[in-house]
Amino acid sequence: EASEDERSSPDALGNVKDGTFEIVGTLLNEDKKKDKKATFALEEYLVMTQEQLLPHLMKCDVIIYNISEDADQIDEASWAVSALHAELDNFDHPKMFILVSTLLTWALSKSLDPVIRLTDYRKRRPHPNFKDHISVEKLVIKMGKTNKSKLSTYVVASGLQYGMGENLFHFFFKMSWLGEVSRIPVFGPGNNILPTIHVNDLAGLLQNVIDHQPKIHYLVGVDDSKNSFEDIVKAISSAVGPGKIQNVPKEDIFLTQNFTQNDIDSLFMNLRIEAIFLKENFNLNWVSETGIVENIDLIVEEYRRTRGLLPLRVCVFGPPAVGKSTVAEKICKQYKLHHIKLKDTITESIAQLVSSSENHIGMEDVESESDESANEAQEFLATLKENMEQNAGRLDDQFVIQIMADKLQSQPCKNQGFVLDGFPKTYEQAKELFAANEDEAEETNSKIPTFNKKMIPEFVFSLEASDAFLINRVMNLPESVVQGTHLAQEPFLRHLTAYRDVNTEDETVLNYFDELEIHPDDDDIEYLVVMEKVCKILGKPRNYGPTKEEQELQEQRAAAERLRQMEAEKAEAERKEAEEAADRAARWEEWSNRLAEVRQQEEELLEAQSVPLRNYLMKNVMPTLTQGLIQCCRLKPDDPVDFLAEYLFRNRPEID
Repeated sequence: EASEDERSSPDALGNVKDGTFEIVGTLLNEDKKKDKKATFALEEYLVMTQEQLLPHLMKCDVIIYNISEDADQIDEASWAVSALHAELDNFDHPKMFILVSTLLTWALSKSLDPVIRLTDYRKRRPHPNFKDHISVEKLVIKMGKTNKSKLSTYVVASGLQYGMGENLFHFFFKMSWLGEVSRIPVFGPGNNILPTIHVNDLAGLLQNVIDHQPKIHYLVGVDDSKNSFEDIVKAISSAVGPGKIQNVPKEDIFLTQNFTQNDIDSLFMNLRIEAIFLKENFNLNWVSETGIVENIDLIVEEYRRTRGLLPLRVCVFGPPAVGKSTVAEKICKQYKLHHIKLKDTITESIAQLVSSSENHIGMEDVESESDESANEAQEFLATLKENMEQNAGRLDDQFVIQIMADKLQSQPCKNQGFVLDGFPKTYEQAKELFAANEDEAEETNSKIPTFNKKMIPEFVFSLEASDAFLINRVMNLPESVVQGTHLAQEPFLRHLTAYRDVNTEDETVLNYFDELEIHPDDDDIEYLVVMEKVCKILGKPRNYGPTKEEQELQEQRAAAERLRQMEAEKAEAERKEAEEAADRAARWEEWSNRLAEVRQQEEELLEAQSVPLRNYLMKNVMPTLTQGLIQCCRLKPDDPVDFLAEYLFRNRPEID
C-alpha cells in the first residue's frame, strides 16, 4: 500500500521542485520499520486503525492500493475508497484513487478472438478465488462516477509482476541460483500463457495515469509477451541455473512451502490479453516491453543486485605447505563459495567428458545441437588424453587454461563465486586465464592488460612464510599425511624451489594483479589472525545465508553442543565431587587410624607411668588404710572421714 502526494518534494538543498512527488506509505510488517528507510519515501508508518489512517489519506492527492499480491488489502481498499467518497465535501483539492488489481479477475473470460481486448472488461469473469477482487474493482469504478471533479478513480489490472528481486517467480530464481538440483521443476504441462509486466513498467503506467487522467477508468497493464509458464522457467534456468527443466505433476506445487494460494492460482492462469489503450495513449518508457524471456539477462542482473547475490571471487597464493587450502576451505565455508583446485578441476572435467561420451554412445533420435555438443566433448577428451600421454600424465598450459576458464565461467561460480587455490602460478597463465573477450577488450584502457570483468578475482590474498618455517612444518606432519603427496620430502623441496624461482622474476602473478590495481594482501601464516583479517576485508556474505532447514540444523547442533557441554560439565562436577568425597573418606580414615594409634600410645604410656605409683600405694598406703577402715568400723566415730584422716596421719609410715 502506498500513498503519493503529487504537489512537491524537497530536493537535496531543501528547495521544492514542481511536478515531483512526495511519497508516504504504510508498512504492514513492523520488522521492516527497523530496516533502512526507503530512499524514495518521505515518511513511513506502521499500518494503523481506520480512524488514524483517514487523516493521512485526506492529505494526499493520489492514493494507490495494491491488492494484486496481498488479499488482506481488499477490505482496507474498499473502506478507503468509501471513506474518501463520504468526505467529498471536505476535500481541499481533487483526489485520485488508483486500485492495482490482478488479471485473475479475467481468468474465466472468453473471447471470439485468441486475444482478449480491453473493451471486453465489463464481461470479464473472475477466478473463483478472486470474486472479492472484482467486487472491489466495481466499487472503485462506481465511487469515481459521483463527482469526478473531486474524486477520480481508476483500476489497473496488472499482469504477473516481475523484476527488482522477484516475488512470484522468486522460487525458480532461488532454486536456479543455489544450483542444488539438476533440473528446475515446471508444475503441470506448463503450456499456459502468463500475462506479465515489469514492476518498473507498472510504476510508469501508474504515473501516466496520474499525469494524463484518461477517460477510460479501467486499464490493463501487461507487456507484449505471450510467454508460457514453461518458457519463463526455462529462461530462468538457462540464465541462472542448470539450463534444464523438468515437468512434474501439477499437484506437487502444494508440497512446497514457498507459494501462497494466490501464487498458485497466478502460476496456473492461462490468459492472452493486450493493452491496446496503453500503447496508443501513454508515453511509457518501457523497461521490458517484450517480456521476461526476451529480457532475461536484465531481469537476472536486477535480481542479483536487488537481493545482494553478487559473486565473491577470491584468489589465494603462497608457497607449498603454507596453508593455502586450509585458508581457502575456511573462506568457502564462511561465504558458501566454490573451492577451485587445479588437480580436482582437471579430474572433474575429464570425468564429465567421459560421462558425456559414454551417455552419447548408442543414443538414438538425439537433437542435432546435443549431438554436436557430444561430438565436441569426444574430440576434446581424445585431445586431452593424447596430450597427457605425450607429457607423462601432465597437460599443456593451453588445455589447463581452457579447463580452468570453463570452470570459472560455470553457472555455480558465476552465481556464488569461487576461491582459486594457488592458481594461476605464472604471469602468462594469469594473463591467458583472465583475458577479456573482444567486446570488453575494446572498452578497456590500453595501459593495463585486458581482462574479463566477470571472471577476474576481486580479492587476492598472498600467504607468506620462510623456507625454514615451511620445512619444519612439513617435517612435523604425520607420515600418513605426507606419504604419496606433494608434501613428501623430494616433491616438496622441488615445488618450493620452483615457487621461489618463479616469484623472483619481474613478471609474477602478483605483479599481474598489481597492474590491474587489485593489490594482494600479504599475511603471515597464523590462521586465526588471517581469517579474521580476511573476513574483515571480504565483508558480509553475498548470499541467501542459511536456509530454514540449515538454521534448524544449526540450532539443533547448537542445542546438542550445549547439551553435550552441560553433560560434560555435570560429569566433571560429579567426578570432582566423587574425587573430593573419596579424598575426604581417605583423610578421615587416615585421621581415625592415627587417632587410635595416638590413644593406644597414650594408654600404654599412662599404664607404664602408673606402675610405680601402684606399687607405692600397695606397699605404703593400702595396709595403713586397711587398718584405719577396720578401726573406723569397730569404733563407729561420729565423723568417720575425720577419724580416718587423723588415723592415717598418726600412723603414716616412715619412708626414707
